[in-house]
Amino acid sequence: MNLPELRIGDLVAKVPIVQGGMAVKVSTAPLVAAVADEGGIGLIAGSGISVDELRNEIKRAQELTEGIIGVNIMVAASEFKDLVKASINEGIDLIVAGAGFSRDLFTLGKENNVPVVPIVSSVRLAKISEKLGASAIVVEGKEAGGHLGTDKPMKSLIKKIVDKVKIPVIAAGGIIDGEDIAEVLRMGADGVQMGSRFVATDECEVVQEFKDLYINSTKEDSILIESPVGLPGQALSNEFTDKLDADEVDTGNSCDYLCLKKCSRYFCIVKSLVKAKEGDMANGLVFAGEEAHRVNEILPVKEVIKNLVTEAKNYLNREEAKDE
Repeated sequence: MNLPELRIGDLVAKVPIVQGGMAVKVSTAPLVAAVADEGGIGLIAGSGISVDELRNEIKRAQELTEGIIGVNIMVAASEFKDLVKASINEGIDLIVAGAGFSRDLFTLGKENNVPVVPIVSSVRLAKISEKLGASAIVVEGKEAGGHLGTDKPMKSLIKKIVDKVKIPVIAAGGIIDGEDIAEVLRMGADGVQMGSRFVATDECEVVQEFKDLYINSTKEDSILIESPVGLPGQALSNEFTDKLDADEVDTGNSCDYLCLKKCSRYFCIVKSLVKAKEGDMANGLVFAGEEAHRVNEILPVKEVIKNLVTEAKNYLNREEAKDE
């Protein structure tokens, strides 16, 4: 049994895998292009960077691949509309948006014939998204890395939502291997979005210390932190999170980065994410899904996707045989 193609508007991904847009500057052009080259959809993380930086990242990805590339932009970003418009002007294939809900985004998508894919965690928002013209939806559960919009498990949300809309449903949160993919496909999802597995790849542009935190982590290392933007954030335990627990972090008063519309300034979330990407684990926050401990080796993207597809096919074939 072959895996189904993932259709989003006029776009057709040969492999139903969307690589999550992980900020800040974790999902960059080389990773995005490598996933797109293998038939999946690569997403550039468009949050925590300037409009010019996003433009340059899109151009860089377009030079590396002819596959499908999109952007993931947080609605809560202070320059959300400018980032969206810049992406459209650069010829991006699709826009994924989470951490809020923007009706204006659907208008921009329609006007420019760019598919819009909101991240939702409820039946209500799924239906509203379809009504407003979403080309697909990402249904994200509590297992996802980064800022979370729900405390509900992904599979429980998929069960509630998949029959309530006619547009493609993409499952996100806690998906690490091919069996995870196959399970949600059998539940009725049209594809998956996964981020954590793609951090531990050759093409991901974070430093080795960042990747090592993933592949050496245990289940107990997955923790929730209180983000200054007013949402819980799922991360991996390290020296920085220990400082957060001890109330020893105070970087919000001197934040020099493009930030979000809402921020308590308890600490600078963007600064901490950039520090982690650079390898400063004493001052850096590493976002990761709660199943990140199952990632145990660094591989090229080509090999990761090959393994995922093989595992998913084998699982589906086994389950199909049981059903006969």
